[in-house]
Amino acid sequence: MIQTPFRSTLRPLALAAALALGATATMTASAQTAPAMISADGTLLSVSAQAEAKRVPDIATVSTGVVTQAADANSAMRANAEQMAKVVAAIKAAGVAERDIQTSGINLGPQYQYAPDKPPVITGYQASNTVTITARDIGKLGKLLDALVATGANQVYGPNFDVDDKESAYDEARRNAIKKAQQRAEMYAKTLGLRVRRIVSISEGGGFGRPGPIPMMAMARAEKAADTQVEPGETTLSVNLDVVFELGR
Repeated sequence: MIQTPFRSTLRPLALAAALALGATATMTASAQTAPAMISADGTLLSVSAQAEAKRVPDIATVSTGVVTQAADANSAMRANAEQMAKVVAAIKAAGVAERDIQTSGINLGPQYQYAPDKPPVITGYQASNTVTITARDIGKLGKLLDALVATGANQVYGPNFDVDDKESAYDEARRNAIKKAQQRAEMYAKTLGLRVRRIVSISEGGGFGRPGPIPMMAMARAEKAADTQVEPGETTLSVNLDVVFELGR
Protein backbone atom coordinates (compact mmCIF):
# COMPACT_ATOMS: atom_id res chain seq x y z
CA MET A 1 0.00 0.00 0.00
CA ILE A 2 2.88 2.36 0.71
CA GLN A 3 4.62 1.55 -2.59
CA THR A 4 1.72 2.48 -4.86
CA PRO A 5 2.02 6.31 -4.54
CA PHE A 6 5.80 6.00 -4.94
CA ARG A 7 5.38 4.09 -8.20
CA SER A 8 2.78 6.50 -9.53
CA THR A 9 5.14 9.39 -8.80
CA LEU A 10 8.16 7.67 -10.33
CA ARG A 11 6.47 6.86 -13.65
CA PRO A 12 5.67 10.52 -14.56
CA LEU A 13 9.21 11.50 -13.56
CA ALA A 14 10.72 8.77 -15.70
CA LEU A 15 8.44 9.75 -18.57
CA ALA A 16 9.43 13.42 -18.20
CA ALA A 17 13.13 12.48 -18.14
CA ALA A 18 12.71 10.34 -21.25
CA LEU A 19 10.91 13.16 -23.03
CA ALA A 20 13.63 15.62 -21.99
CA LEU A 21 16.35 13.29 -23.24
CA GLY A 22 14.46 12.80 -26.46
CA ALA A 23 14.07 16.55 -26.91
CA THR A 24 17.77 17.06 -26.18
CA ALA A 25 18.70 14.41 -28.70
CA THR A 26 16.44 16.04 -31.27
CA MET A 27 17.90 19.48 -30.62
CA THR A 28 21.45 18.11 -30.85
CA ALA A 29 20.69 16.42 -34.14
CA SER A 30 19.15 19.61 -35.51
CA ALA A 31 22.13 21.69 -34.41
CA GLN A 32 24.52 19.33 -36.16
CA THR A 33 22.57 19.45 -39.41
CA ALA A 34 23.70 22.58 -41.25
CA PRO A 35 21.38 24.03 -43.89
CA ALA A 36 22.41 23.36 -47.45
CA MET A 37 24.54 26.12 -48.92
CA ILE A 38 23.32 25.46 -52.42
CA SER A 39 20.25 23.99 -54.08
CA ALA A 40 20.47 20.55 -55.64
CA ASP A 41 20.35 22.01 -59.15
CA GLY A 42 22.55 25.02 -58.37
CA THR A 43 26.08 25.92 -59.45
CA LEU A 44 28.56 27.90 -57.37
CA LEU A 45 30.52 30.70 -59.01
CA SER A 46 33.39 32.47 -57.23
CA VAL A 47 34.24 35.96 -58.50
CA SER A 48 37.06 38.27 -57.42
CA ALA A 49 36.61 42.02 -57.88
CA GLN A 50 38.77 45.00 -57.08
CA ALA A 51 37.74 48.66 -56.99
CA GLU A 52 39.30 51.96 -56.01
CA ALA A 53 38.30 55.32 -54.57
CA LYS A 54 40.44 58.42 -54.94
CA ARG A 55 40.77 61.15 -52.35
CA VAL A 56 42.88 64.28 -51.91
CA PRO A 57 44.88 63.75 -48.68
CA ASP A 58 43.82 65.97 -45.80
CA ILE A 59 46.43 65.02 -43.18
CA ALA A 60 50.19 64.56 -43.30
CA THR A 61 52.82 63.20 -40.93
CA VAL A 62 56.29 64.72 -40.71
CA SER A 63 59.25 63.70 -38.59
CA THR A 64 61.51 66.49 -37.41
CA GLY A 65 64.20 66.80 -34.80
CA VAL A 66 67.53 68.06 -33.60
CA VAL A 67 71.01 66.56 -33.76
CA THR A 68 73.69 68.03 -31.49
CA GLN A 69 77.32 67.20 -30.86
CA ALA A 70 79.58 67.84 -27.88
CA ALA A 71 82.80 66.63 -26.33
CA ASP A 72 80.99 64.66 -23.60
CA ALA A 73 77.68 62.84 -23.45
CA ASN A 74 76.08 65.10 -20.83
CA SER A 75 76.80 68.26 -22.82
CA ALA A 76 75.43 66.69 -26.01
CA MET A 77 72.16 65.73 -24.29
CA ARG A 78 71.75 69.08 -22.53
CA ALA A 79 72.34 71.05 -25.72
CA ASN A 80 69.92 68.81 -27.55
CA ALA A 81 67.22 69.20 -24.89
CA GLU A 82 67.49 73.00 -24.98
CA GLN A 83 67.26 73.18 -28.76
CA MET A 84 64.49 70.59 -28.96
CA ALA A 85 62.40 72.51 -26.41
CA LYS A 86 62.42 75.48 -28.78
CA VAL A 87 61.37 73.28 -31.69
CA VAL A 88 58.45 71.75 -29.76
CA ALA A 89 57.37 75.21 -28.64
CA ALA A 90 57.35 76.34 -32.28
CA ILE A 91 55.25 73.28 -33.24
CA LYS A 92 52.64 74.13 -30.60
CA ALA A 93 52.72 77.82 -31.52
CA ALA A 94 51.85 76.82 -35.10
CA GLY A 95 48.57 75.35 -33.81
CA VAL A 96 49.50 71.65 -33.68
CA ALA A 97 47.66 69.92 -30.82
CA GLU A 98 49.62 67.98 -28.20
CA ARG A 99 47.92 64.73 -29.25
CA ASP A 100 49.46 65.22 -32.72
CA ILE A 101 53.02 65.49 -31.39
CA GLN A 102 54.76 62.23 -30.50
CA THR A 103 58.39 61.53 -29.66
CA SER A 104 59.61 58.88 -32.09
CA GLY A 105 63.28 58.55 -31.14
CA ILE A 106 65.95 59.71 -28.69
CA ASN A 107 69.50 58.59 -29.36
CA LEU A 108 72.94 59.20 -27.87
CA GLY A 109 76.14 57.67 -29.16
CA PRO A 110 79.89 58.21 -29.32
CA GLN A 111 81.67 59.50 -32.39
CA TYR A 112 84.89 57.76 -33.38
CA GLN A 113 88.05 58.67 -35.21
CA TYR A 114 89.58 55.84 -37.17
CA ALA A 115 93.21 55.44 -38.17
CA PRO A 116 95.10 52.56 -39.81
CA ASP A 117 96.45 49.97 -37.38
CA LYS A 118 95.02 51.83 -34.38
CA PRO A 119 91.94 51.24 -32.24
CA PRO A 120 89.06 53.69 -32.70
CA VAL A 121 89.24 56.79 -30.54
CA ILE A 122 86.13 58.53 -29.16
CA THR A 123 86.23 62.16 -30.21
CA GLY A 124 82.83 63.26 -28.89
CA TYR A 125 79.17 62.39 -28.59
CA GLN A 126 76.11 62.93 -30.76
CA ALA A 127 72.58 63.25 -29.41
CA SER A 128 69.37 63.29 -31.43
CA ASN A 129 65.69 63.74 -30.62
CA THR A 130 62.94 63.24 -33.19
CA VAL A 131 59.21 63.90 -32.99
CA THR A 132 56.47 62.88 -35.42
CA ILE A 133 53.89 65.56 -36.18
CA THR A 134 50.42 64.98 -37.60
CA ALA A 135 49.47 68.08 -39.58
CA ARG A 136 45.72 68.46 -40.08
CA ASP A 137 45.97 71.60 -42.20
CA ILE A 138 48.16 70.72 -45.17
CA GLY A 139 47.88 74.25 -46.51
CA LYS A 140 49.97 75.46 -43.58
CA LEU A 141 52.49 72.61 -43.64
CA GLY A 142 55.12 74.48 -45.66
CA LYS A 143 55.15 77.44 -43.25
CA LEU A 144 55.31 75.03 -40.31
CA LEU A 145 58.41 73.32 -41.72
CA ASP A 146 60.08 76.67 -42.35
CA ALA A 147 59.33 77.76 -38.79
CA LEU A 148 60.82 74.57 -37.37
CA VAL A 149 64.06 74.94 -39.30
CA ALA A 150 64.30 78.60 -38.32
CA THR A 151 63.88 77.60 -34.66
CA GLY A 152 66.66 75.03 -34.73
CA ALA A 153 65.40 71.77 -36.24
CA ASN A 154 68.11 70.31 -38.44
CA GLN A 155 66.33 67.09 -39.46
CA VAL A 156 63.10 66.82 -41.49
CA TYR A 157 61.65 63.62 -42.96
CA GLY A 158 58.45 63.40 -44.97
CA PRO A 159 55.75 64.35 -45.49
CA ASN A 160 53.65 61.19 -45.63
CA PHE A 161 50.12 61.98 -46.77
CA ASP A 162 46.96 60.20 -45.64
CA VAL A 163 43.16 60.50 -45.59
CA ASP A 164 41.60 61.11 -42.19
CA ASP A 165 38.18 59.58 -43.00
CA LYS A 166 39.22 56.47 -44.90
CA GLU A 167 36.06 54.46 -44.17
CA SER A 168 33.84 56.53 -46.46
CA ALA A 169 36.37 56.06 -49.26
CA TYR A 170 36.59 52.32 -48.59
CA ASP A 171 32.77 52.08 -48.59
CA GLU A 172 32.71 53.71 -52.01
CA ALA A 173 35.27 51.18 -53.23
CA ARG A 174 33.25 48.33 -51.68
CA ARG A 175 30.08 49.40 -53.51
CA ASN A 176 31.97 49.59 -56.79
CA ALA A 177 33.58 46.19 -56.18
CA ILE A 178 30.17 44.59 -55.50
CA LYS A 179 28.80 46.08 -58.74
CA LYS A 180 31.76 44.68 -60.67
CA ALA A 181 31.30 41.24 -59.12
CA GLN A 182 27.56 41.22 -59.90
CA GLN A 183 28.15 42.30 -63.49
CA ARG A 184 30.75 39.58 -63.92
CA ALA A 185 28.45 36.97 -62.41
CA GLU A 186 25.61 38.04 -64.73
CA MET A 187 27.95 37.67 -67.70
CA TYR A 188 28.98 34.14 -66.68
CA ALA A 189 25.38 33.13 -65.97
CA LYS A 190 24.14 34.45 -69.32
CA THR A 191 26.95 32.66 -71.16
CA LEU A 192 25.98 29.40 -69.46
CA GLY A 193 22.27 29.89 -70.02
CA LEU A 194 21.67 30.33 -66.29
CA ARG A 195 20.65 33.14 -63.96
CA VAL A 196 22.14 34.52 -60.74
CA ARG A 197 20.00 33.31 -57.85
CA ARG A 198 21.74 34.83 -54.84
CA ILE A 199 25.02 35.72 -53.16
CA VAL A 200 26.25 32.87 -50.97
CA SER A 201 29.20 34.62 -49.32
CA ILE A 202 31.35 37.76 -49.45
CA SER A 203 34.96 37.89 -48.28
CA GLU A 204 36.91 41.13 -48.14
CA GLY A 205 40.63 41.17 -48.63
CA GLY A 206 42.97 43.77 -47.18
CA GLY A 207 42.36 47.29 -48.42
CA PHE A 208 45.32 49.54 -49.05
CA GLY A 209 46.07 53.08 -49.99
CA ARG A 210 48.65 54.32 -52.38
CA PRO A 211 49.60 57.83 -53.37
CA GLY A 212 48.87 59.24 -56.78
CA PRO A 213 51.53 61.55 -58.17
CA ILE A 214 54.45 61.59 -55.75
CA PRO A 215 54.14 64.77 -53.68
CA MET A 216 57.04 67.16 -53.97
CA MET A 217 58.46 69.31 -51.20
CA ALA A 218 61.00 71.86 -52.38
CA MET A 219 62.61 74.98 -50.99
CA ALA A 220 62.53 77.79 -53.53
CA ARG A 221 65.18 80.47 -53.12
CA ALA A 222 65.41 83.77 -54.96
CA GLU A 223 66.26 87.29 -53.83
CA LYS A 224 63.58 86.81 -51.16
CA ALA A 225 63.18 83.48 -49.40
CA ALA A 226 59.97 81.70 -50.39
CA ASP A 227 57.84 79.33 -48.36
CA THR A 228 58.43 75.61 -48.73
CA GLN A 229 55.90 74.30 -51.24
CA VAL A 230 53.95 71.15 -50.34
CA GLU A 231 51.73 69.39 -52.92
CA PRO A 232 49.51 66.62 -51.50
CA GLY A 233 48.58 65.05 -54.85
CA GLU A 234 45.97 62.27 -54.69
CA THR A 235 45.68 59.04 -52.72
CA THR A 236 44.04 55.86 -54.02
CA LEU A 237 42.28 53.51 -51.60
CA SER A 238 41.57 50.00 -52.86
CA VAL A 239 39.34 47.09 -51.79
CA ASN A 240 39.41 43.44 -52.94
CA LEU A 241 36.31 41.24 -52.64
CA ASP A 242 35.78 37.52 -53.18
CA VAL A 243 32.07 36.90 -53.83
CA VAL A 244 30.43 33.48 -54.24
CA PHE A 245 27.19 33.37 -56.25
CA GLU A 246 24.67 30.61 -56.76
CA LEU A 247 23.64 30.12 -60.37
CA GLY A 248 20.68 28.11 -61.60
CA ARG A 249 17.93 27.92 -64.16
